[in-house]
Amino acid sequence: MLGFELDFWDYATFATALAAGVAVLMIFVWLAGLPGRIALARNHPEAEAVKLMGWAGLLPTIYPWVQAFIWAFKPTEIIDIRRFPREEARAIDEDIARLSGTPAAAPARARTEPPPASGAPS
Repeated sequence: MLGFELDFWDYATFATALAAGVAVLMIFVWLAGLPGRIALARNHPEAEAVKLMGWAGLLPTIYPWVQAFIWAFKPTEIIDIRRFPREEARAIDEDIARLSGTPAAAPARARTEPPPASGAPS
């Protein structure tokens, strides 16, 4: 080829460089998706936006990624005035289930409705 032979150590160097490149790529993918995974775990109403901002924010600069990371932890007590609170909670649960790829859990209204009054006539 170029006047020299490739031996075991040359191939070991190539394999090590490839493994290091794969490791850097895996770390990048893990970091980029971290705000979105945190938002999904915390049932954030804007989890999809946090997820997209985390992915897009790590590429040009780190600032949008940091904003997405902070946004994932922001406490959210949002009630959409277009729906009643039970419908809003159900819609958030459906969005979280859709984004995480799991089937929807028990209906949200079951956890938000007050318990029936005891002693009521049957």
